[in-house]
Amino acid sequence: MNLEKIYAKALNKEFLTLEEGLFLYEKAPVSDLIFIGNEIRKKNQPEKNRNKVGWIIDRNVNITNVCIAQCEFCNFYRKPNAADIYITTLKEYDEKIKVLKKLGGNQLLMQGGLHPKLDLEYYKKLFSDIKKIHPDIKLHALGPAEIHHIARISKTNYREVLIQLTESGLNSLPGAGAEILVDRVRKTVSRGKCTSQQWLDVMREAHKLNIITSATMMFGHIETHRERIEHFIKLREVQAEKPDYSEGFTTFIPWPFQDENTELNKKSGIENTVTADEYLRTFATARIMMPNIKNMQASWLTVGKTAGQLTLHGGANDFGSIMIEENVVSVAGADHSFNAEQIQAAIKEAGFTPVFRNQAYEYTETPDINPTL
Repeated sequence: MNLEKIYAKALNKEFLTLEEGLFLYEKAPVSDLIFIGNEIRKKNQPEKNRNKVGWIIDRNVNITNVCIAQCEFCNFYRKPNAADIYITTLKEYDEKIKVLKKLGGNQLLMQGGLHPKLDLEYYKKLFSDIKKIHPDIKLHALGPAEIHHIARISKTNYREVLIQLTESGLNSLPGAGAEILVDRVRKTVSRGKCTSQQWLDVMREAHKLNIITSATMMFGHIETHRERIEHFIKLREVQAEKPDYSEGFTTFIPWPFQDENTELNKKSGIENTVTADEYLRTFATARIMMPNIKNMQASWLTVGKTAGQLTLHGGANDFGSIMIEENVVSVAGADHSFNAEQIQAAIKEAGFTPVFRNQAYEYTETPDINPTL
């Protein structure tokens, strides 16, 4: 296999095969991958936006810490009979949203465990109650694993769940729970969650309904390089199937497994060994393998400022959120942080212009930010 021929194909935004992608990932110098990833980033953006990097202010609130999935990479969840379980109350949402608004944000990232008793009716009421108090807040909520779970316990289908949730206030669907979209991996690290096919089918239905979605990947645990490439190919296939009226996946966000106090680490000795070089290699390869997903976001929360900045030169055009209240990867060792000034400064240091955006990746005016909070 010839690298130069693969480079030419990639620069033309053609879909690489699994074997071509794997060869590229394992054999190409990371500098070449970064260059090609950056060229694809530029081709995917209007010329006026090519030096712009988006960022957002949102708050990540966990709906509940009860989860029957019991993923081996997560030490946040609690079993249903644990002493310290909780379900976030409407009053708590109200208080958290008020603080979020004072900080200049208007989006709530709501994720929860697979609670055995929280069904479709619960989430419909929750979303509508929040919107009654804060009609302007954007709900970026749940994820395919949760949609699958809600459909199962409510004895209905994905489409009906998504329709009723959007009618109740859901604005967009995060790509959470993807991990690696290969069932060999999922049966070990997240066996209580939906299969890879079910995850992808939820997103297919969301795209038919023109719901804004994102896609993710958590890597660096038990998956092989080939399985990382398979993950990219499955996502681009779903993206290629989307109706013309739908954006499909607005962005892709990969991050390394965080190992601190997780079952994967304690029981199996699996550690996060992803270096900055490997993160950049994986990120740039993702950009190359999925040219039909317009945006890609750097995960500074898990890899830090410097690696995140380098990613902006290897295919990323977004630096994500300042992440008010992140509870899951942080308890597994992700301890990097930014405020609004710092995230913009980091983007400028990397040679780009920071621009505030919404979840649809539309650039908007930077909000007034209360510096006392």
